[in-house]
Order: sequence, then C-alpha cells, then structure tokens
Amino acid sequence: MTGPTRRHAKGGADARNLSTGQPAPLDRDPSEKRRRMESLADLLPQTAREFGLEDQLEQARAAVAWLEIIAERVPAAAGACRLIELKQGTATIEADEPIVAQEIRLRSPELLAALRAAARTPVRQLRVGARHV
Repeated sequence: MTGPTRRHAKGGADARNLSTGQPAPLDRDPSEKRRRMESLADLLPQTAREFGLEDQLEQARAAVAWLEIIAERVPAAAGACRLIELKQGTATIEADEPIVAQEIRLRSPELLAALRAAARTPVRQLRVGARHV
C-alpha cells in the first residue's frame, strides 16, 4: 500500500476491514432483532398526536396545499398570498396587495373547492384580506 494507513477503533463509524478496505460490519448482538424502518411521513402524525400538535400539523398541510393550489390555478398570485389560519372551517388568506386579494375573492368558489379536496379538515369558507404595511 502507498500513503499513510489510517487505523480506527473497532466498530467505529469509519472502521475499515484492513484486508479489503471495505467498511467493517457493526458489532451487534446476534440475539437483538432489527427494527423495521419507518418513514418520517408515517411517524409524524403519531408524534403530533402524542404531543397535542395535530391542529398545527393540519394547518401546515393546508398551508402547503394552498401554495400548490395558487401556483397551479392563479400563477400571478403565487408568492403574493398565503394561508395564515385554518380555524372552525374558515381558511384565512393574507394577500400582499389588494389586487391579489380581489383576484382570490373572485375565484374563491374554485379555490375553496380545491382546498376542500386537499385539506383533511372541513373548509366552509375563505376569508381574504390584504396585508397592512
């Protein structure tokens, strides 16, 4: 071999088999069973429920759905409005400019239907306002 040879503690993250150069297997107790890998998407709802954060998780999902709906159906308003609250069946939308708020109000039946389909909680109405600067 040419160059310096690194030696690591047995079982360390960078331990290598000196004869092959391949990563050394981790030392495990043979009687220990491996746990099935779980995706974060599967764990998140359960964890949110355990910590009482279900409403916040649903609001975050609805906010992401709203951004996708706007980008698809009203591209000129993409980035200029956001869902800021989903409470008691009312989705509160904040627009950066009055013209954007007006466009969302005019298209609210279509946008509300799309949000209803995407959100897990019932949405009865959109409340749209322009941001005050």
